[in-house]
Amino acid sequence: IKYYSADGVEWELPDNFRALIVGDTKGNVIFAKDADTMYPLASVTKMMSLMVTFDEINERMDSFLSRKTDFTRSRIQQLIKNGDITVNGKNAKNNKKIKSSYKIEENDKIEIFIPETEQAEIIPENIKIDVIYEDEDIAVINKKAGLVVHPAQGHYSGTLVNAILYHIKDLSGINGEIRPGIVHRLDKDTSGLIVIAKNDKAHINLAKMFQEKKIKKTYLAILKGKLTKEKGRIVTQIGRDTDDRKKMTVIKGNDRGKEAITNYNVICSNELFTLVKVYIETGRTHQIRVHMKYMGYPILGDMVYGRKDSEKRQMLHAYKLEFLHPVTEKPMKFISEIPEDFTRLCHGFTDMFDSLEPLKPVVLKSLALSTLIL
Repeated sequence: IKYYSADGVEWELPDNFRALIVGDTKGNVIFAKDADTMYPLASVTKMMSLMVTFDEINERMDSFLSRKTDFTRSRIQQLIKNGDITVNGKNAKNNKKIKSSYKIEENDKIEIFIPETEQAEIIPENIKIDVIYEDEDIAVINKKAGLVVHPAQGHYSGTLVNAILYHIKDLSGINGEIRPGIVHRLDKDTSGLIVIAKNDKAHINLAKMFQEKKIKKTYLAILKGKLTKEKGRIVTQIGRDTDDRKKMTVIKGNDRGKEAITNYNVICSNELFTLVKVYIETGRTHQIRVHMKYMGYPILGDMVYGRKDSEKRQMLHAYKLEFLHPVTEKPMKFISEIPEDFTRLCHGFTDMFDSLEPLKPVVLKSLALSTLIL
């Protein structure tokens, strides 16, 4: 399908658009699905379409859409209120029936017009970061806990991206202005190693290596409880939690999730806690945190997938990164310094962290965790 403005100029739009491009009386280009639903061209970047089946009838529209998409229920409700979601061509602005509590009916055609994310200038900020390696193609940073990797809508400062824009002048532009140089990420409260691409060639090759599982990431985690097995391999599907769209969970018996593989080896333990080395074969959102909860041993300090305790953040640290250099193909291996909160809890065992072979369980006599308020 080709799209043309009123003056005959052809517009290039993604294949998933199914809308007519027309011009208004002032010569501005707009696009309209029908006479009742019109959207400014610049404000829409993507359209999703869903058809309601018999098995899905009578469910609230906001609940149905949050289950079917990656949007939170509150985000869906806002889109409905703004008129960005239509049911059989009607939206909340031209039909009072279309609202969050609308009970969907069989063969309802629901379309979601996703507004373009607000673009903001990302300002370089002199935030202290630990750059442990840098050449003309990549940089490797030991990220501290509490630092968000990249800006998001409404939060454009105080992130790792703001810091690297200040300290590292040349960055890959593939991920746009919001995520320059960012190939992978760590959760805000996860510390450890992250590799940054300084040019597009490095970015493309690193992304391919992550996709092909050629980059090995190894983590340290302190778990609540004493693991009885020396080592294990967890293979599940992980997807959005239908009760809380901000959380991930192990998915059973359907195809909504994505395969997630986590391997672990016990370093040491006592009756209350276990220090493990974790190697992930996939990189799903919150993967290690979800898998540890799934085993029944949530990560200490993880208030999302466990209960509140005395630690201010989840005790998860990306301590080793191994890969071939994306340009020179030289083998690279980086081992980070262990953060202070880990050494405080595990004093006397930091010399064990750099071992390349799985460690046999030992009695963790010096793990200063028994005094924690749980």
